[in-house]
Amino acid sequence: MEREIRLPMSEEEARSLRVGDVLNLSGRLFTARDAAHRLLADCLARRETLPFEPVPDVVYHCGPLAVRHGAGWRILSAGPTSSTRLDSNAPALIAGLGLHLLVGKGGMGQSTRQALRERGAAYAHATGGAGALAARAIEEVEDVFWLEELGMPEAVWLLRVKRLGPLLVTMDSVGGNLYDEVARQVESKRRALETRTG
Repeated sequence: MEREIRLPMSEEEARSLRVGDVLNLSGRLFTARDAAHRLLADCLARRETLPFEPVPDVVYHCGPLAVRHGAGWRILSAGPTSSTRLDSNAPALIAGLGLHLLVGKGGMGQSTRQALRERGAAYAHATGGAGALAARAIEEVEDVFWLEELGMPEAVWLLRVKRLGPLLVTMDSVGGNLYDEVARQVESKRRALETRTG
């Protein structure tokens, strides 16, 4: 089912997402890659105030390419990064920041899967290799944090987007996992092929 999602999401809306849903997001979200995940998790562990409040309920695993544009920024490319690298800190961010949706590519591991169930959140897959297309959905860079400390791709970018998508829900709050389903299908076909070929 294709769904137009206005951010922030309600918990009920997040819990209603199911594997196979196609999303287009409009509203505020933030980016975070490896270094930002570690820094955010450290801030939460030390109960430090984050530099951006309120924190949007959607994180995009993305290291955008940006250029100065007048007094602000323009995003040239905003493709997803591989999410599996972020798995170790994702549960702390899901719980500590109240995230409803994670967006990236490639899926995440067991600890994140459990955190999604506990929080009632979901993970959506963005198409890799289409960063320039994704950038078209970014209406405004509201702010950027830790740019000097982390560098452009690792900084936290606060973005306002309009119809960012299509994004495919691949992990949901009830344990649905498209990656597991595909792995089972591949294994089944592999066994069938081995049986036929002897």
